[in-house]
Amino acid sequence: MKVQYFAETDTLYIAFRTRDIVESKDLGENTILDLDAIGQVCAITFEHASERTDVHHLTVEGIAA
Repeated sequence: MKVQYFAETDTLYIAFRTRDIVESKDLGENTILDLDAIGQVCAITFEHASERTDVHHLTVEGIAA
């Protein structure tokens, strides 16, 4: 899993798995969900992230080894 924040565009991108994305669904204004060939979620994008999330504070819990 990978979390990226692009300050120049105020975009937060969270990739859950590395598979080929075959479909992107608009979940509403400024939120995009990326799906693989079998419909599993691969990533989510939040535009205007600093207005919609607490992008400057990241907490990670319960990581499996």
